[in-house]
Amino acid sequence: MLNDETLQCAEKYLFRSIHPLISIGTASDRYRGWTGQIYSEELYREQVTSRTKRVGNKSFREEVLPVDSVREYFRHFKILEIDYTFYAPLIKNGVPTRCANTLKQYSMRMGPEDRVFLKAPQMFFAQKLRLGKDYAPNENYLASEAFTRQFYEPAISLLGPNLKGIIFEQEYQRQPERVPPVEFAAQLDRFFSSIPRDNRRHVELRTEAYYCEPVIDVLRKHGTGQILSHWTWLPALKKQFSRAGDRFITAGGQAVIRLMTPIGMRYEDAYARAFPFDRLIEEMIQPAMVAQTAQLMWEALRSEVEINIIINNRAGGNAPSLAQRIVGEFVEMGKGKESPAP
Repeated sequence: MLNDETLQCAEKYLFRSIHPLISIGTASDRYRGWTGQIYSEELYREQVTSRTKRVGNKSFREEVLPVDSVREYFRHFKILEIDYTFYAPLIKNGVPTRCANTLKQYSMRMGPEDRVFLKAPQMFFAQKLRLGKDYAPNENYLASEAFTRQFYEPAISLLGPNLKGIIFEQEYQRQPERVPPVEFAAQLDRFFSSIPRDNRRHVELRTEAYYCEPVIDVLRKHGTGQILSHWTWLPALKKQFSRAGDRFITAGGQAVIRLMTPIGMRYEDAYARAFPFDRLIEEMIQPAMVAQTAQLMWEALRSEVEINIIINNRAGGNAPSLAQRIVGEFVEMGKGKESPAP
């Protein structure tokens, strides 16, 4: 039975022991704004660095903790999504990139039970890439050999059993840019047929038109998961779930929910309102997101599916506190019912 003990752990930002089939984590880490929640002030006082990040028309000065803080992160969370690999491969011209070197530093600090979701580089899964203020066709789109050589093989080598999943995120496509869903499904079929088979692959489609039977059939064929994503231009989580027949499309028995931004709110606006990520911003939090995430957690337990909840600061201002809110809703829904056995 999930009870007050679960809530007491959540109050201390301890999310590792909610249930064996539930893993909660965040999209990225090392935020100075999480000090006092996840990180200890005294450990990193002399090691904080800063960097300027341009988002939309504004610049923000981010304060970042050292890589060593990941040890403390994993005392609180079971999983971590590492997203900087979205922007560059791990190998380029036969040489490890800066991303690979940072990932190696992470792997050296992880325990045997710690798990990572790694984002595949956009250069292999986006139809178009941003060049300055414009977008250009991506010549490496679904390039299976390059993906395998420059990302997949080095990722396996660097992370070993700590790698829990690979996230393939495809950009939102406006209607004039879209290919017919059947053609898109065929593209995915060819790609997943030509890369090493792995039961840790998960696809996030940010175009609702592709939430259809031909695409879902291809994901099932290749044992690839469908990520349910709370994001700007996507429908609600429950609607995404219903489009797959009210069933989780899993990879190796794993389902993934990513809470990225409020529905209807652009990335740059969500970032600006959430920054510096040190507290919840109540007006950003959409109650349906919290409620539907908790409902899907219960649905996963009922279906004996392991569910991974990945939370971004931009979904409500502060990912650790949003995790608390979701666990509270989850426990409240479970009052009077037995927790399914692990």
